[in-house]
Amino acid sequence: MSERVLIERRGHILVITINRPEAKNAFDLASAQAMHAAMDLLDAEDGFFVGVITGAGGTFSAGADLKAVARNERAVTERGGFGMFKRPSRKPLIAAVEGFAVGGGLELCLSCDLIVAARNARMGLPEVRHNVAAVGGGLFRLPRRIPYHVAMELALTGGFQDAEFFRHYGLVNRISEPGHALADAIAFAEELLVNGPTALAASKEIMLQSANWTDEEAWSRQAPIAAIAFEAEDRTEGLRAFAEKRKPVWRGR
Repeated sequence: MSERVLIERRGHILVITINRPEAKNAFDLASAQAMHAAMDLLDAEDGFFVGVITGAGGTFSAGADLKAVARNERAVTERGGFGMFKRPSRKPLIAAVEGFAVGGGLELCLSCDLIVAARNARMGLPEVRHNVAAVGGGLFRLPRRIPYHVAMELALTGGFQDAEFFRHYGLVNRISEPGHALADAIAFAEELLVNGPTALAASKEIMLQSANWTDEEAWSRQAPIAAIAFEAEDRTEGLRAFAEKRKPVWRGR
């Protein structure tokens, strides 16, 4: 793993830290490749059930590294921009936001499933100020998650808003005091760990894919995804633990 993205195992949680504080955690190609590798690791290891993404130095991410852009370097891999926009991990991801999450930084949050943000965090899509469009998913993911006119105002003004604003519209799940977003995100992740990990991944996948299904299609298309959980070893363990009146010991398979 590159020094641009650090990883740390916290039991069944993989903590992923964007580590370019000198550049406000902006992404160049090497950063995107390192994030791609982190997503691969999270997907590949059964022992990881949830991922938490944060930034070093009190900033989540200022987006794309404009110096890299100026030399025609794109922070894109097979998983998409920043190594994950198009294809993030199949397992639940929580963004732990301190400071700024703007441009690609906000799009990185939108690639996650849950967001914990410090009260003084600032988030937005400033791309129009530079006469470019936010092509990392922000312009289609944001209006799916907050009201259309609110999303349009953010996209067309390029303005920033605080965590309470995004909490009000349902984008941010939980507000933290400054400096505590990562700890609170890990605590949030630990709440998920009581549940079956294969069921967590299947539930995420069905919810993501369902946006492309009609109600009639959904009944059949969810079945093979849900089967991954129903046929897993963890399903047997869950039933056995219930019968034995004990906590299940999940294995992620």
